Amino acid sequence: MEGASFGAGRAGAALEPLELLKQPQTIVRVTAWIFSIVVFGSIVNECYVNKDSQSPELLCIFNENESACSYGIAIGIIAFFGSVFFFVVDLYFQQISSVKDRKRAVLLDLGFSGFLSFLWFVAFCFLANQWQRTTMSKGVSQGADAARAAITFSFFSIMVWVALAVRALQRYRLGTDMSLFATEQFATDPNAAYPGYPTGSGIESTETYQSPPFTETLEANPKGYQVPAY
Repeated sequence: MEGASFGAGRAGAALEPLELLKQPQTIVRVTAWIFSIVVFGSIVNECYVNKDSQSPELLCIFNENESACSYGIAIGIIAFFGSVFFFVVDLYFQQISSVKDRKRAVLLDLGFSGFLSFLWFVAFCFLANQWQRTTMSKGVSQGADAARAAITFSFFSIMVWVALAVRALQRYRLGTDMSLFATEQFATDPNAAYPGYPTGSGIESTETYQSPPFTETLEANPKGYQVPAY
C-alpha cells in the first residue's frame, strides 16, 4: 500500500469494509477462527465417550487422557478469542493516529501469532501421540472421526498462525511514513513551497576587496615631529 504506515494508510482515513475483507491477513485470520471452532467443537461434542455400555462415565477419547482433551479445548478457545480480538484491531487499526501505538499493535500481533503457532504444534503432536496409543472400542469408534478432525485441523492451524506471524513481521518491517502524521510545523497549504536557503545569481564577482582595514591615512611628516639631522 502506497504511503503505508505498518501496513495501513493515513490515520483517520475512511476504511472500506470490502477492502478489509480482501486483505490477506483478514482472510487468514478468519480461517484461523474457523479452524479453532472445528478443533474445540469436535473435542467437546464427540471426543468424550463411554468406555463401555455399562459405564456411564465419560472419558477422553485420546487414550483416556483428560489432559489431551483439556489442552485441545483450551488452545481452541484461546485461538478463537484471539482471532476475534485481532480482527477488531485490524478493523480500527487505521483509526490509530499514534505511530507508537500502531507499532505496539503490530508487535502484539506478531508475538501472539508466533506463540499460538507453537501451542498448535504442541497440540498436534500431543493429540496425534495419544490417538496412536488409543485402544479401539465401540465407544471410541463412534468418536473416531471427530478425533481425526481435531488432529487434522490442529496441523492446519499451525500453518495458518505461522502465516499470520509472517504477515505481522512484514507489516512491522514496512516501518512508518512520518509524512502521514503532519504537525503544525508543516505548511497547511499542500501547494505551498517549503522555504529554502537564499541563492545568489550564480555569477562570481571579479572585483577584489580594496578597502584597507583602517580608514586613517598616514602623513609623511606628522606635525610636531622633526627629522633628526646627521
